[in-house]
Amino acid sequence: MKSNLTPEAQTERKRPRVGRSSQGQMVRLVLAAAAGVFFAAGVMAGVHRPHGQIGLILRWIGLAAFFPFIVRRPSLLKWTFFAMAVGAELGLDAPAFAAQTRFPADIFLRLIRMIVAPLIFGGLVTGIAGHGELHASSKNASAGNLRGVGRVAVKALVFFEVVTTIGLLLGALAIHISRAGVGVALPAGAAPASAAVHTGWQEILLNAFPENIAQAVAQNQILQVAVFSVLFGVALALLPEPRRRPLANVLQALTETMFSMTRIVMYMAPLAAGAALAYAVGSMGLSTLLPLAKLVATYYAALAAFVVLALAPVVFIARIPLRRFVAAVAEPAAIGFATTTSEAALPLAMERMEEFGVPRWIVSFVIPTGYSFNMTGSSLYLSMAALFATQAAGMHLTAGEQVAMLATLVLTSKGVAGVPRAVFVILMGTAASFHIPTAAILIILGVDTLMDMGRTAMNVIGNCLACAVVARWEGDLQETGIGD
Repeated sequence: MKSNLTPEAQTERKRPRVGRSSQGQMVRLVLAAAAGVFFAAGVMAGVHRPHGQIGLILRWIGLAAFFPFIVRRPSLLKWTFFAMAVGAELGLDAPAFAAQTRFPADIFLRLIRMIVAPLIFGGLVTGIAGHGELHASSKNASAGNLRGVGRVAVKALVFFEVVTTIGLLLGALAIHISRAGVGVALPAGAAPASAAVHTGWQEILLNAFPENIAQAVAQNQILQVAVFSVLFGVALALLPEPRRRPLANVLQALTETMFSMTRIVMYMAPLAAGAALAYAVGSMGLSTLLPLAKLVATYYAALAAFVVLALAPVVFIARIPLRRFVAAVAEPAAIGFATTTSEAALPLAMERMEEFGVPRWIVSFVIPTGYSFNMTGSSLYLSMAALFATQAAGMHLTAGEQVAMLATLVLTSKGVAGVPRAVFVILMGTAASFHIPTAAILIILGVDTLMDMGRTAMNVIGNCLACAVVARWEGDLQETGIGD
């Protein structure tokens, strides 16, 4: 049937209604922000008993206004925020019941502990042994040869290790300055922290090497598992390719399976976060939120300091065009911030860095390597959260024990950087190694999502910056590209 519409009308009909979609999205964002304001005002009003009823009404208005925002386009991040708000509300209005809701969070933590050792083993071994295969496959990918690819590998790994170490030290310094965990009263039923055994550096170093790997796994000696995995990966990489391939394939399948299991376990994260916050507020009172808010504020202040003290000098020294780099990294970092997973931002980050002027063969090597080995933003969180938990538990670690903890975090974090919430897996494993009580970690879980957004965005930025820096060191960074 012939259309009676004019050509102009037909063109208008075919044109996508971007304005209406954007307008609807803006309305939903405004409603979500208003819901947050109502809920926060309700929490503040709930502190003062004369206004308790007003606070209750405001909080329920906030929850009701936020619910359509979740249903419209559901995501794990939105459900986690909603569960946290419901948990806080439950802790405020039904503290007796909320104090009994710890078991979902405990189940979640048990599942996390279950996957720690195989995840670290598979991630480290395949990450180390896989480089030899990547070098061979990339040998003819550019004008460079195997020596050039190896040189890029060394530069990328050195960049990641130096920046990660700076992040760990800065996070430790920040939490020591803010002392956000000092004064946190853990519930009476919480398991007491084991007395810290102050040993010399020789004993600390000796304890890093396992004498029985099965015993190390059974006793949650994560540093020993990491050391064994590194040695195993190096030994596997030294084997001839025909002998290495069968076992490498099995371990690659194991790693992918553990990554998949981690994602399955993380579907329980919203319920666990809501239950943890309900338990914390119900058993310890609303005052629990103050140290947690201080922890979140300390983390983002440390992130800002990290950008100024670590990343900005790198940009200046390597002569990276700042305006172009910001234009290239903005969208991938925003995706990482919104989804709390580097995996979602990985394809776009690779595309944007090619447009920025980094050769494809460097992008194809550095970005996936960073996906496994870069913990730029997560390193801040790991040292900060671990020391916050020791402060909350009233533990006093010596300088040597704190160094050992940081070394454990450096090793065990490799190979799992791209998995959502895998950093919490590392934190749980390290806490078990240093006998930090579960309750001290449990209260962090309530606000983990808020910090996960920042650390994921920083991981993406770190990956992209490593690409640009390595390309500059190789003399292959184009001077024109995105942002011009």
